[in-house]
Amino acid sequence: MITLYNTLTRSKEKFVPLEEGKVKMYVCGPTVYNYIHIGNARPAISFDVVRRYFEYRGYEVNYVSNFTDVDDKLIKAANELGQTVPEVADRFIEAYFEDTHALNCKTATHHPRVMDHMDDIIEFIEALIKKDYAYESGGDVYFRTRKFDGYGKLSHQSIDELKVGARIQTGELKDDALDFALWKAAKPGEISWASPWGEGRPGWHIECSVMAKKHLGDSIDIHAGGSDLTFPHHENEIAQSEAHNDTTFANYWMHNGFINIDNEKMSKSLGNFILVHDIIKEIDPNVLRFFMISVHYRNPINYNMELVSSAKAGLERIQNAYQAMKERKDISVDIVDHASVINTIDDILKQFETAMDDDFNTANAITAWYELAKQANIYNQHASTDLNVINRFLEVFKIFSEVLGVKLDVANALLDEEIERLIEERQEARKNKDFKRADEIRDILKAQNIILEDTAQGVRFKRG
Repeated sequence: MITLYNTLTRSKEKFVPLEEGKVKMYVCGPTVYNYIHIGNARPAISFDVVRRYFEYRGYEVNYVSNFTDVDDKLIKAANELGQTVPEVADRFIEAYFEDTHALNCKTATHHPRVMDHMDDIIEFIEALIKKDYAYESGGDVYFRTRKFDGYGKLSHQSIDELKVGARIQTGELKDDALDFALWKAAKPGEISWASPWGEGRPGWHIECSVMAKKHLGDSIDIHAGGSDLTFPHHENEIAQSEAHNDTTFANYWMHNGFINIDNEKMSKSLGNFILVHDIIKEIDPNVLRFFMISVHYRNPINYNMELVSSAKAGLERIQNAYQAMKERKDISVDIVDHASVINTIDDILKQFETAMDDDFNTANAITAWYELAKQANIYNQHASTDLNVINRFLEVFKIFSEVLGVKLDVANALLDEEIERLIEERQEARKNKDFKRADEIRDILKAQNIILEDTAQGVRFKRG
């Protein structure tokens, strides 16, 4: 039984899907005016793991994650770059896929773009106006916040508390400071679309409501995103969607915690705004992913090189145990009693599943993975090993790898045949007193963390 923390109720709840065996899941995607930063990477990774675990448990997941491809930031970027808004969006959507695929995030079932849903957005707003949940004013269209009963239920704020901080900005002609924009009248030179209220473009909040409805239906199982989106973005989504659809928008709301950089909030003003595009030039993206899931998705995470290095060392322990087990498979034979070891492996798998069933606790799941690596190393010390045990170890290693999205095969690792060939070449070079070549080969093997051992049968190797 999978349980997850629901921001709406502030409690863990048993997951019960709207449709048996299926999950409808919407995750707020990036505004594509630049490369994604490490804060954008966290929800991409965290909810990719959630999706993967649902699939492991046998669910069919319809996973939708949008691109905001028109807003103030995109218009500003287009002006600065001397490009059109669609050109900027296309460029950074491509960059998004490059970065997230490097982080081993699966492509969503649908990646909708705002520009492709303009007619749907206009129709949605028209319906809200007909129901008197929205009104036009000076070419803008606003949502009547007070008319929606229960506004503030996601962020757990009362309408009176929200009123204190509400202000009407210069140029806004709305009836109430709490009302929010569904449609914005175009300013001179801005990209715009024709509408019943004149040339303009959508407000930020309306797009996700429309695209969720378009690709998932009136009600969905899970809506997810960063904690910073809880209010006002997700709160406004609930109001306009439930006002329009006359039904619950999402049954479960999931939010990931913030990322700090060296214990400070990430911001451009502090100069610690880190782009994934830059990080993965220096850090293996597989290590970065492992680091990100080493902390439970709802908890804050602190990014610094010491912690990343620690994650790298931990991942290498797992990878080395896996590689050693793969190598041992070729020389394994049947022994009398292997059932107890397989039981141990199965117990570790249950530990992993228990952790993931409990609000997708990847930190505890990784603890189970470390235990699997430990037991694999212990078993590998046996003089003779059983093929059934080896295969079960490898099978569970691969389950953990697939669910968490962390690759087991070492990037650019030498194949066993290549290593054997280099060892033979080194032996021949030493025999011929070509010590320069022998040293070169030694350095190549050392860089791949290959340890050579002299045995009665000759030189053998193992991965360190």
